[in-house]
Amino acid sequence: MRFTPALFHHAQTLLSELLRSSFPADLVVSRYFRQHRELGHGDRAFVAETVFSVLRRKRSLSARCAGELTSRRLLLAALACLHGMNRRELDVVLSEAERHWLAQAKAVQVSELPAAVRLDLPDWLHELLAARFAEDEVAELAAAMSQPAPLDLRVNPLKATRPEVLARLQADGLAAEPCPYSPLGIRLASKPALSSHPLFIDGSIEVQDEGSQLLGFLLQPRRGEMVADFCAGAGGKTLLLGALMRSQGRLYAFDVDPRRLARMKPRLARSGLSNVHPARIESERDLKIKRLASKLDRVLVDAPCSGLGTLRRNPDLKWRQTPASVAELSVKQAAILAAAAGLVKKGGRLVYATCSLLDAENEVIIDDFLAQHPEFVVCSAEEILARQEISIACGEQLRLFPHRHATDAFYAVAMERK
Repeated sequence: MRFTPALFHHAQTLLSELLRSSFPADLVVSRYFRQHRELGHGDRAFVAETVFSVLRRKRSLSARCAGELTSRRLLLAALACLHGMNRRELDVVLSEAERHWLAQAKAVQVSELPAAVRLDLPDWLHELLAARFAEDEVAELAAAMSQPAPLDLRVNPLKATRPEVLARLQADGLAAEPCPYSPLGIRLASKPALSSHPLFIDGSIEVQDEGSQLLGFLLQPRRGEMVADFCAGAGGKTLLLGALMRSQGRLYAFDVDPRRLARMKPRLARSGLSNVHPARIESERDLKIKRLASKLDRVLVDAPCSGLGTLRRNPDLKWRQTPASVAELSVKQAAILAAAAGLVKKGGRLVYATCSLLDAENEVIIDDFLAQHPEFVVCSAEEILARQEISIACGEQLRLFPHRHATDAFYAVAMERK
């Protein structure tokens, strides 16, 4: 791919849209590419990765902008300081004033900036992480979250085995290896377009972060059981649960958003599952929920959350979330967990999970829930996973971090109803 003024213009236009938009970055990027179908795969990859690198490193890049905080300067700083493009390569888009400024920008000593700026975190988030982790580990975590996530796949065991899929991908010239924890996980070294790959078309593989896969194994659904994915979304974990059940039993996929459930339909069709029952609910108090009180063997609550554990994929979230938005989410999380708990029968399992790093969305929610629901007891996540030959030192509660486990950050706890 050759760097051109036209390509730079696309990146600058898209970045400007992202910086003023209140919508998630991935939606804005997808919409932009639909409007500009003339961009090829390589061009799209360059534009997307460049603008996402600005979102990941916006605070330290801003310190290089000499008070002129524009999308153009942020983009030029990213290309020069993060992507290693030299002045000769950038000359086709630089003015004389920008050439002088860029030399100064590259000379900025990032190591001398305040910690939150240097680590590209908002002050409030840096303070919370610094209260939990040692200084060196905060830096390691921030660095890991500032890197693009790898592409993880999940094998559909109803269609193929992991060795079979690995062999096929490698035969197709893709660098692929088993994920270290999930027995169904495969990690790719690159990010090829998979939508036209035969293994994707026939439902043998799905894109799913390894951490997300482990939530299914923590719930551990069995054949013939009644199970619910309480916040199913587009169905990534639903499909895993159905496959672990070998498509036997009944699996409810609840969500309040019909658009998310609609995105599940083509994935469900490819999966070969026949035991999944998607259902839109108005809220956690919906009559559909009340009718299933104390009837289900297992319930997964992957609660709506800040998403701050997914910053490798969604770097805009650290600039969009606030302490106030997290407080609002925690109220919703507590209500959803309480409602989902009502579905679990005696001896059944309830799993609460988020892709958040924050105690307010994780440990605080569980501590309050257990205080109000003494009929539930925590089961050891490490032991549940070990019984499935998944070795991960986590103790009672599963906590995953990108700098320790190379996954998105996840929190999960399994509870049993006495």
